[in-house]
Order: sequence, then C-alpha cells, then structure tokens
Amino acid sequence: MTKHSAITIASIFTLAANIVIAAEDPVVIGNVTMPEVQSTAAFEQIKRKLGKWEGQLTQSLTGAVYDVSYEWKLIGGGSTIIETVIEDGVEMLTTYSDEEGEFVAKHYCALGTEPVLTATEISDEVVTLSFDNSRSPLRQDMHDFVHSMKWTMDPNDPSSMVYEYAVYQAGELSTNRAELRKQ
Repeated sequence: MTKHSAITIASIFTLAANIVIAAEDPVVIGNVTMPEVQSTAAFEQIKRKLGKWEGQLTQSLTGAVYDVSYEWKLIGGGSTIIETVIEDGVEMLTTYSDEEGEFVAKHYCALGTEPVLTATEISDEVVTLSFDNSRSPLRQDMHDFVHSMKWTMDPNDPSSMVYEYAVYQAGELSTNRAELRKQ
C-alpha cells in the first residue's frame, strides 16, 4: 500500500465517522420540543450495542480471566449513550456523544483518569476509538489510561462481539480482550 492510499483510506474513515444522521422522533419535555439531535455514523454504530452484554475478559498483563458486563443505555433524548462497565466487580463508566458534529467518548476509569477518545475506524462490523491527545492532558509516560477501544461484531451472529482495548500502565502498553454475548 502506498503512503497516498493509506492517507486516502484514513480520510475515508474520518469522513464516514463524521457523517451526520438525523434522529427519528422529536423529543418533547413538557410542551417544549427539543432541537433535533444530529448523530454521526460512529454514534449510530455504538447505538447498535444498546442493551446488556456479558462475557469473560482476558487480561494480557497477568493472563487473568474474569467475568465482565457492559450495559449501553441511550439517555438525554437520544443525544448520549452511557456505558456502565463492570470488570471483576469494579464499576466504570463511558459516555458517547457528538460534540459539534464530531463523535467523542469519555471513559471514567478505575485507573483514576478520564481519557477522551474519537472514532478512527467505523464499519458495520468494527468500531475503533483512539485516544485524542488534543482533547486530553494525559501522557503515556506520566499517566495510566485507556488508549484505544475496538468492538468487532460477528456478522453472522449480532448477539456476539469481541471487545479489545489497550491501556497504558507505568508507561507500558498492554491489551485486554473480552468475548461478549448480548443478554
């Protein structure tokens, strides 16, 4: 692959992640109709995960395997998705939303940090988010934080997916992998 084609492919993913899709029904609170929610393609792909997913996660740093659960819920009149994560009994939270036409995820981690991630790959089967250093002061040589997240949906079984994420701890990058089933 040439450098030019790699740049073109990256540009296509970025463009696809920023395509705006209108919400279906207006949200009314009291007698006031809220403004129409515009959603990026990345947000729409995360919406496909709504509900509760459970499975087991393998931690590459130690080889430990433990139970995990992830629950995605749409809130704010359809403008935000919250994900409640429980890994080995420890609860964390991630929010997914669109800010001024750009998809943004914020992860509130047991590591004590809140990395900000943006979409770097979006397709029917894969959603990849990567750390956005322009939106966060975290640095890999100074902080422990989640650096990337990737969900791969099984095209033959929409109730199955693999979740992989990379974490910087003490300056070292490690990865974790969970095999999940929708409940």
